[in-house]
Amino acid sequence: MAVSTLIKKLLNTCTKAKYKPSLRKASLGLATVLTVLSVSSVQAAYAAAIRTGLFDANTLARNDDGSTGLVDLGFTADFFGLNFTQLYVNNNGNVTFDFPLSSFTPFDLTSTGQQIIAPFFADVDTRNLGSNEVTYGTGVVDGRNAFGVNWIDVGYFPSAADRLNSFQLVLIDRSDTGAGNFDIEFNYDQIEWETGGASGGTDGLGGNSARVGFSNGTGAPGTFFELAGSAVNGAFLDGGPNSLVSNRLNSTVDGRYLFTARNGTIIIPPTQVPEPTTMLGLLAFGAIGATTALKRNQQQKAVAKV
Repeated sequence: MAVSTLIKKLLNTCTKAKYKPSLRKASLGLATVLTVLSVSSVQAAYAAAIRTGLFDANTLARNDDGSTGLVDLGFTADFFGLNFTQLYVNNNGNVTFDFPLSSFTPFDLTSTGQQIIAPFFADVDTRNLGSNEVTYGTGVVDGRNAFGVNWIDVGYFPSAADRLNSFQLVLIDRSDTGAGNFDIEFNYDQIEWETGGASGGTDGLGGNSARVGFSNGTGAPGTFFELAGSAVNGAFLDGGPNSLVSNRLNSTVDGRYLFTARNGTIIIPPTQVPEPTTMLGLLAFGAIGATTALKRNQQQKAVAKV
């Protein structure tokens, strides 16, 4: 049952229970708390996806299709049996381990020969002053060493900033669970465009749309992944059927997609859609209980009349 429906039921109960002060008070209280928590929980989940204040020590100067040289992770990552301590940060929404990538039209991650992790592979263009630059660096997440890349409020080719995307890649050292183990986070706050103008897009839309996922470049089963909605026009946009900011994977935070790399294998759980928090669920039962109490009271009145 939708939260809004529960609130309406509670308020209706308040109206009908005018001769039962205790029931009316309980229903009104539940409705108020439910409203506050439903709003605050949605806001908190949406705002919490991107880890702010981290990974901004280094800047990839304004560019189109550029990359960094090799940069240090700060730990060892076992990516499908190969250990890496460095990677390339590419402007176009991805990092690579083997060589820098200037490709601007997203290719199929399930058949590529590139060792790549891509939170949003598309034609990012930061030359417009209305777009931020890409930042990256090391940090600490939950007491563990981490490396991250921020694409916050970035535009698209050709030098456009009328639509902006905000997303983040975080690699977290999990050597506490085994040598080379690490977590991969794709975090999203806003996705307004999906395609660059040189990839068939018009005003950031249509054409060869963005792809999200990873690959070790061998094509072997279990060594690649593309998120549902990849290459589908409109799918990843805010409000789209596979909206990146509204869904989640292996996470309790909307807009966060978590993959765990253990013993050289990346575990891929099913995509999750937003659900009410446990507290909201309990309040929902409270709302149903209040409504049931009213019905029982009405039934007792009916019996008394007979």
